Amino acid sequence: MSSFLEISQLGKVYETPKGPSVIVENFDLRIQKGEFITLIGHSGCGKSTVLAMIAGLADVSSGGIVLAGKEVTGAGPDRGVVFQAPCLLPWLTAFENVMLGVEQVYYTADAEERRQIVEYYLTVVGLGDAMHKKPAELSQGMRQRCGIARAFALSPKMLLLDEPFGMLDSLTRAELQQVLIDLWQKDRKTALMVTHDVDEALFLSDRVVMMTSGPAATVGEILEVKFPRPRSRKQLLEDPEYYRLREELIGFLEERSHHRPARPAAVAPPPAAPTAFPPSTPPTAIGAPRSGFQRLLSAFNPAA
Repeated sequence: MSSFLEISQLGKVYETPKGPSVIVENFDLRIQKGEFITLIGHSGCGKSTVLAMIAGLADVSSGGIVLAGKEVTGAGPDRGVVFQAPCLLPWLTAFENVMLGVEQVYYTADAEERRQIVEYYLTVVGLGDAMHKKPAELSQGMRQRCGIARAFALSPKMLLLDEPFGMLDSLTRAELQQVLIDLWQKDRKTALMVTHDVDEALFLSDRVVMMTSGPAATVGEILEVKFPRPRSRKQLLEDPEYYRLREELIGFLEERSHHRPARPAAVAPPPAAPTAFPPSTPPTAIGAPRSGFQRLLSAFNPAA
């Protein structure tokens, strides 16, 4: 069975006054359709850089990325992105922020159909009574709910989540983790999330991909999380296997993350016909440097 997302020999290098700085090197990963994968590692190891390259918001220095049989060369609405900061346009309401992308993706739908899509996703994330408020009138947690609704409303092939709960207090974080997983379970979109939180990774994931520390970070180990779904946080905390997996993750982060694997990590069964990539992928030409959110918005072009 071929992989839904295939990342092969991915690398990212930045030029500095002191010479090339290798952030990520030889990063290999295959994700099957419907999997929820989390990427964990120490700060600065390149987790968000990998996610940005998959999103098409950062250029690839070497290797390549194939999503649903098509090479990723830039940003597009087939990838819904939830940022650590919600990145809402402050002069628009929550409804209007979500509608901005919906109008571009569902351009053949009439106005009433688009309105129903926006209202549905804002309601299921808990913003039914606040959808016509502007970001300044919303709490940080409510803004992030809007960001989650915006990503799901585009009906993307894949969800990319960059530490979406990292700025929230522990209670709000737990609430939004449940909101996310309840929404995800409706159609099991393929998801890749960056996190620093071991417990969050175990609660949400099918597999946890552990990255080595930089420079030249890569895949270190991959942990299978086989708890049945739907999951109850209470049941997990009562399961001895949960604590064994937790110790495995912490042990990697504390003891083994500084050691590069002697050979490529096992990244799931290889597809029948592996995709060949050129030694390097040319930078995507999507204009002058802009913020990640601006580049994402520019990709909502039906003619593209």
